[in-house]
Amino acid sequence: MKQAEFLRMRRALTGPGPEVPCWPVGISPVTFDPGRHAESARALLNEAYAAGGGQIRPFPEWWAEISRDREYDQSLCFAAVSDEMSELAAFAHCWTTAFIKDIAVAPMFRRRGVGRALLAEVFRTFHRRGAASVDLKVQADNPSGATAFYQSLGMFIVSV
Repeated sequence: MKQAEFLRMRRALTGPGPEVPCWPVGISPVTFDPGRHAESARALLNEAYAAGGGQIRPFPEWWAEISRDREYDQSLCFAAVSDEMSELAAFAHCWTTAFIKDIAVAPMFRRRGVGRALLAEVFRTFHRRGAASVDLKVQADNPSGATAFYQSLGMFIVSV
């Protein structure tokens, strides 16, 4: 039997609101500005997926597809920057259907709580929008420990 390539995970948003994001010192959430952040976001995703998750298409193709999708909403693109270097430290892109399409944290900012804060912001945003849950897909054999990380945030596997 063939092993599943991806796991679908879910975070329920019913009940009290999700935790307030606790951003690490030196990292700040910013409003996503396509003119300032889109190319850096694509590069960050490409870097994150290079270890086995594939590759994001060249920027013009990627951005055209993403930004013209019927589920695209600029307010559902989440960015965090390094205060010291003014560079993108993390990025999450979500669809209007309460689905986290892509998420990445720059290697030098991993294991500092950046991803946890970023996802807390995603969960709070969808909770305010009235979503019952938020889903994402993760590679079943993800070498970075992503599945365990998502489970530590209250996500659970709903299908393979």
